[in-house]
This record gives sequence, C-alpha cells and structure tokens, in this order.
Amino acid sequence: MKILWRHGDGQASDRAARLKELIRYATLAPSGHNTQCWRFRVTDDAIAILPDLSRRTPVVDPDDHHLYVSLGCAAENLSLAAQASGLSGEVTFHPEGDGEVRVTLTPCQPELSPLFEAIPARQCTRTDYDGTPLTDNELSLLQAAGTGKGVSISLLTERKAMEKVLEFVLQANSLQIGNRSFRQELENWIRFGDREAVEAGDGLFARSMGSPATPRWLGRWLFRSLFRQGVENAKVARQVRSSAGIAVFISESDDRAHWVEAGRCYQRFALQATALGICNAFINQPIEEASVRPVFTEALGLVGGRPDLVVRFGRGKAMPRSLRRPVEAVLIPSSPA
Repeated sequence: MKILWRHGDGQASDRAARLKELIRYATLAPSGHNTQCWRFRVTDDAIAILPDLSRRTPVVDPDDHHLYVSLGCAAENLSLAAQASGLSGEVTFHPEGDGEVRVTLTPCQPELSPLFEAIPARQCTRTDYDGTPLTDNELSLLQAAGTGKGVSISLLTERKAMEKVLEFVLQANSLQIGNRSFRQELENWIRFGDREAVEAGDGLFARSMGSPATPRWLGRWLFRSLFRQGVENAKVARQVRSSAGIAVFISESDDRAHWVEAGRCYQRFALQATALGICNAFINQPIEEASVRPVFTEALGLVGGRPDLVVRFGRGKAMPRSLRRPVEAVLIPSSPA
C-alpha cells in the first residue's frame, strides 16, 4: 500500500519509463466504485486516456457520466505529474467514437506544485469529520481550484443550505437502497477482505468505508443483512452534518466534454483540499437518481446546467485506501511497426 501511494524517485531511466510513471500518477485518481474505468495509449507526443466500457456501472451511472468524470480526474493528475517532470500537459477531449482525453506533452520547465505534491495523499474520506468551519482563505482556494472552463462550483457552508441538500441526498439514497439492482452492482464492486482487495486491485475496499475486513462469503452476508435504508440514512445524515460544507460542481452543458472538465475541476479541488489538510467525499445520490436530479437541479436554481458532483468536505482522520491495478493492466500495448 505504501509503495502504491507514493511519489516516484524521479530516476526514470528512459522516455518509456518516464511516461509509465506519469500513467501511474494518473491511476491514483478517483473513479466511480473505484472501477478504474480507463485505458492509456502512448503516442509520440501524447498520452491518450480512453474509456474502458467493460468497467461501466450501468445501474448507478446509466449515461456513463461518472465514467467520463473519472477520465477527467485521471487527466488532471497526469497533467500535474507531467509538469513536475518537465513536460507541459495540454488536455483536450476528442468526442469521436467513445471519445478520448488526449494529454499532449511538450518540454517545459519542471514545476512541483502543491497539487502535484498532494496526489499520493488524496483520498475520498468516507467517515465523520470534526465539524470545524473552514477559513475564508481556505474556501477561496477551494473555489478557485474547482472552477474551470464551463464548470462552476457552489460552496455551501450555511447549515440551512446544507440541510436542504441533505434532504435530496436522503431521498435519493432511499431509492438506491431500495433498488435490488443497485445493491447487487455495489456488492459486486466491494472488496470485503484484504486478500481479495490485493488480488483484484480495484473496487471499494471494505476498510476504506469503515467496515472490518472479512472473507467474501461473510462480507456478502453482512452486507445483505445490514445494508438497510434506516441505518444508511442515519450514517449519511451524521456524516453530512459533521462536515464543514458541501460543494456542488455544475456544468453549463450536459455533454461528455463538460463531464471530463468537471472531473478535472473536482480533482483540483480534492488536491487543493488535501494540501490544506481538508478531507472530502462524494454524496452524489441526488444526481445519480433520475427521478431526483431534476428537482434537485431546480432547487439549486439552475437553468440549462447540470449538477455534476456533490461533495462534502471538512477535517477528519485519514482512512485505509482502496487499491489500484498496475500500470501494465491499463496500458494499451503499442502496435508493431
């Protein structure tokens, strides 16, 4: 685990090793259910990030919104790591076919930014926070980091506004827990035991969600027995109320290019938060449930835009991490000449 979540030693021996290290940083980005729904293809002057549609989560993410957001998160990590190694990484989205995110690399002066330094420490911290408010300066830094081209961020820190969001979170959470297909899809991506987590290298590690590691047969039985609406809603409500605020990321257009940009904005927000010692975790239920999202959008006062991500933030203790697959597992081999 410590080997995975680390900075490199900067001693890459050749170009191929250097680019492989950039891809490793990209894979430390978050993805829905930690599916790691990406593949990487290296060309002469760029690294392309392609969707891995075999890792879709069609119940919770039927339009692949979260999948393309995840590609944007990976692209932001890759661009920051490239800058640190002396390569400027220009990110563009190409919509042809299934689409791809291309990070074009050109030589530049190396820059070790605070966001790059935060990459190995970033995590989605699924636990209670301590409830302490953030300073105006911290909120300003988060606002700036989470704003992008066609993507804005609304930071809600007043308790009345946070409670209103919580109403939608609980409404959507209840619908999801009541959906057998949702529960089955989630169960399929939970890695209940240490050995299972290491062997898979993906999915949601039980320890990262505050549950003990168990053999899969026992973990499945406990999940099916205990994953109930009342218990889960109480936990979600407690976690939201322990937070310093809620961030809502909003795209001006509802298309894959903006979803990717929302991912880049969220990743900068998460890395800036990490650099400040601030935790964050998704509470995306209101945007995942098709029957709730329009009402939630209206409650936010949006006209024409889409709420992309809902994130709680605050200070808390680090949790165990979910794992990642090796670079070889996500790298598309070069075609023979």
